[in-house]
Amino acid sequence: MHHQSHSDPSPAALSTVGDATTDAATTRPLRVGVIEDQPLLGGMLAELLDGAPGVTFVGRAGTVAEARRLFLPGTVDVLTMDIELPDGNGVSLGVSLRRAQPGLGVVLLSAYDLMDMLLEMPADVRDGWSYLSKTSSLTREILLEAIRVSARGETMLDPELIDRTRPRAGSSLESLTDRQYAVLQLLATGRSNTGIATRLGIAEKSVQNHLTAIYAALGIEHDTSSNPRVSAVLALLAESGRLS
Repeated sequence: MHHQSHSDPSPAALSTVGDATTDAATTRPLRVGVIEDQPLLGGMLAELLDGAPGVTFVGRAGTVAEARRLFLPGTVDVLTMDIELPDGNGVSLGVSLRRAQPGLGVVLLSAYDLMDMLLEMPADVRDGWSYLSKTSSLTREILLEAIRVSARGETMLDPELIDRTRPRAGSSLESLTDRQYAVLQLLATGRSNTGIATRLGIAEKSVQNHLTAIYAALGIEHDTSSNPRVSAVLALLAESGRLS
């Protein structure tokens, strides 16, 4: 498939200003690239991101080969990534790009419910991935939030799909109270403790207490090798089913 009119990033946009893992959210706008093989959708994503608050749009690629040429390590903070590309798989591309740049955030976009692919991520690159469905509630606000969450090294899953999750019988999720499960679902949609507290009308300290109980119930330990918030989101994916 031939791709035309992809935005060529300016030299300024591609300059490697420091390390992409350095608190990018507060020091400068997040540099975001788009990898999408459908020209119409790719153009819409580029237009949506160009000029968005807190974001610098770097450029767009339509194939794995283009992405490897365009998004060299240190040139972007977050990539939005179509999973099915003409010359390869977006997940495999994301894994290799993340290994070259460990702080890189990736927001996977798919027309299908492929969230469970996140469960197959290698342990060394499993933080910083988000997943949004192209066919559900993909809005500018949700996309920008997923970009910010991934830039922090955390995980955000499609809110509409997460809203349909239910614990599998016999899973450790079944031991959670209704309130704890609601906290976990909100965590999975990228909300901060403050955001969860606001949504549920409870104190932020209560959210932290719920999270401590959730981590214990799911067997998640606090260690430096993995983000417990990401581990909790992946446990929700692994131990739940989704209503059709």
